[in-house]
Amino acid sequence: MYKVEVVENGVQAKEKLALLATEGFSKNEVYLFAHDKEREEDLTDALGAGDVGLKEQGLIDSVANVFKKRGDELRSQFESLGLTADEADRYEKVLDEGRLVLVACKK
Repeated sequence: MYKVEVVENGVQAKEKLALLATEGFSKNEVYLFAHDKEREEDLTDALGAGDVGLKEQGLIDSVANVFKKRGDELRSQFESLGLTADEADRYEKVLDEGRLVLVACKK
């Protein structure tokens, strides 16, 4: 089960995190994505959101992402959380527009 939210900035992301918490998602079950890797890391740290890592992707995909372009890496991470390839492509394009994507995922 997953839920996707698109927001414009960190303030809206914080509000959505609080809303998702009321829906039963812990902060570790909500993953924040931004096209700029540094922005993503800063916001994830500041908001305490989850981080897509080895647990979600597995060793092979995690290592492979080191060699991928950012868009390919993001699509791969989306798919590791349960999104379809079409959804991953759509939300990666949203990130291209400078917005943020939150994926709440119960695994």
